[in-house]
Amino acid sequence: MNTTEGGRKRRRHSAEFKAKVVAASRQPGVSMAAVALAHGLNANLLRRWVVEAGHRPKRALPARSPTLTDTALPAFVALPLPTPSSASPLALADPIRIELARGDTTIRVQWPLSAAAQCAAWLRELL
Repeated sequence: MNTTEGGRKRRRHSAEFKAKVVAASRQPGVSMAAVALAHGLNANLLRRWVVEAGHRPKRALPARSPTLTDTALPAFVALPLPTPSSASPLALADPIRIELARGDTTIRVQWPLSAAAQCAAWLRELL
């Protein structure tokens, strides 16, 4: 039933309607917002009706990934890393290569990997 209050229409709902909507919102796996939307109500109004009916409002559960199982996942996963001795000597000998281009001018710099800290300091100074 609608009543006029200061130029605005205010809807009044019967106790049966409220009970029906509250019961629908209490079903497992049902969203209160979805029930409210389906009945043309504001979700906050439905939440108030649930509290007035003596129920605690359902809390939203965090979204779960559908690919995860309920088994506990390890907190740490060890990955095998190559030891410095097993790395190829050629990779350690590869220099740091830097190419700077500005307009038509290009500067190419090769810096020994063993002096990476000095290369970083030079770049900071240059830039």
